[in-house]
Amino acid sequence: MKLGAWSKGLAVATAGTLTLAACSAQTDVIENTSITVAWNQPLYSFNENTSSGNALSNAVILYMTQQGFNYYDGDQNLVDNTAFGTMELISEDPMTVKYTLAEGVTWSDGVAVDATDLLLHWAGLSAYLNEVDSVALDEETGAVTPQTDTVFFDSAVAGTAISKTEVPVINEDGSFELTYTEPSIDWKLNMADAGLPAHVIGKRALGIEDPAEAKQAVRDAILNNEHDALVAIANVWNLDFDLVEMPAEEDLELLVGNGAYTVTDFVQDEFITLTAREDFIAGPATKTQTITVRWIPDALASVQALANGEVDVTKPQATTDVIAAAEEIGEGVVIQTGAEAVYEHIDLNFGNGGPFDPSSYDDPETAKLVRQAFITGVNVNEIIERLIQPLQPEAGWVQSQVFLPGAPGYDESVAANGSEAYGQGDAEGALALLEQAGVSTPIDVNVLYASNNTRRTNEFALYQEQLAAAGFNLIDGGNPSWGSLLGTPEYDAWFFGWQSTSTSPLGAESIFRSDGGVNFNSYANDAVDAAYDALTGEFDEAVQRELLAEIDAELWNDAYGITVFQFPGVTVFNADLTGIDPSPLSPTLFWNYWEWEIPADES
Repeated sequence: MKLGAWSKGLAVATAGTLTLAACSAQTDVIENTSITVAWNQPLYSFNENTSSGNALSNAVILYMTQQGFNYYDGDQNLVDNTAFGTMELISEDPMTVKYTLAEGVTWSDGVAVDATDLLLHWAGLSAYLNEVDSVALDEETGAVTPQTDTVFFDSAVAGTAISKTEVPVINEDGSFELTYTEPSIDWKLNMADAGLPAHVIGKRALGIEDPAEAKQAVRDAILNNEHDALVAIANVWNLDFDLVEMPAEEDLELLVGNGAYTVTDFVQDEFITLTAREDFIAGPATKTQTITVRWIPDALASVQALANGEVDVTKPQATTDVIAAAEEIGEGVVIQTGAEAVYEHIDLNFGNGGPFDPSSYDDPETAKLVRQAFITGVNVNEIIERLIQPLQPEAGWVQSQVFLPGAPGYDESVAANGSEAYGQGDAEGALALLEQAGVSTPIDVNVLYASNNTRRTNEFALYQEQLAAAGFNLIDGGNPSWGSLLGTPEYDAWFFGWQSTSTSPLGAESIFRSDGGVNFNSYANDAVDAAYDALTGEFDEAVQRELLAEIDAELWNDAYGITVFQFPGVTVFNADLTGIDPSPLSPTLFWNYWEWEIPADES
């Protein structure tokens, strides 16, 4: 999951696998071609694998500057990218996966992508070498604090299957073998790319200029568990790649990638420009010379920018005003609509000493009653009728934390998960629960959300009114940088959208596991953890659905929070632009950037 619409519902069946043949160097780039995309939130980190960097706003850019062993196509089929390399299951017991990088694949500075890069990526994702389970967060940025004597990789997927692996083996032929201590249905997804460049991290962490020597030092530090070196390496991995503008000349190495494009311009809160690499061989050859992403948080403003010829395509948050504005442009644009694999939800904070935290009361059941009262007082139908149905008349309440409507298992789970007790705006019922809890009202709840998003500000106003009648005083904690603030103790609740990144039934594992890398609200339930443990190695799809339904029921029983609606989607683009075919999965619009084509600028 990735944080959606700022930004891993969830289909259960594993997608079929296709294969992309190996490629030669890019020869399809058309000179003097440029496409400008309007997007709603800026990139703020070149490492999307940290808990704070795990966001769609980062993923959509990095998808074009990084490459991997596979990707999802527009029909949600998983495509093997053999031009980058291969993943092969060479043993089922114990489950062992062999990674072999294709010959000639390089980082954008010319250094080869190799097994040391994979080793560092494993160390970061798995958190295998971590000496503590968590560290303090910076309350302003939400990023982890730098460590002086503790190894800690801030992995967004810590606790999932990648953490249940042994120290990898690097073979003499340069291949890389990863052995699991338990089988994983997601072995093709757990580590599907090369992560960050080991030679850059080795230079910055250990002061080694020569790329080969820097890589060797990183490899030695991981394989020999060299404490001091690992502390420095983890700090660089966690923090150095958090950027909001073009770095100084001495830090340009932070932009090194292995994808089809490199970053050539980056202005804070305005735009980022990517230029096609002439030496790229590791995936589909792109046609467009430069792609610029302009950040326009206001959906209507992004449509107006398209009308003015300032951008070629926008995928704004859908509203009736946005659709009307797009239609007014006329025949020069194409408008595509449809539901997205993103769902809105309100999460309650279990770990900040606030009103929903069990530690705030003598009896943990008191906190549960307060949480139940909160989600009882929310009227999801009013939200949907006023904000979503004008765009998508058939839209309804998403009543599952782990399935999206229409996915196999959704109806069965909703019938049994207990969600029907909530979400109906029952103020009297909420007040009765608070009276049973013995707490005084009104209860202050500081709510975090995207304050620069019109729909979210409208949502907050509706929630504030609904819950005032239910005994809660919602404090406006809206912030344009809300994504990096998730998990900080100042906030008692937050609402945003989760964007699906795969068709895996494990897509939400890192959210709901007690040790999950994006478990921002400190939720812990042994039964949920046990169900995910079983699901990780369960290849029977019927049993997968049963386990997900168990998780769903536990989440509703705990009053984890409340799901609200599935996002309606709209894409508007210049009729001269071809190849636009948005996917419901991350990176949505960008999944097939190499197929985008626009006439060359002849001026």
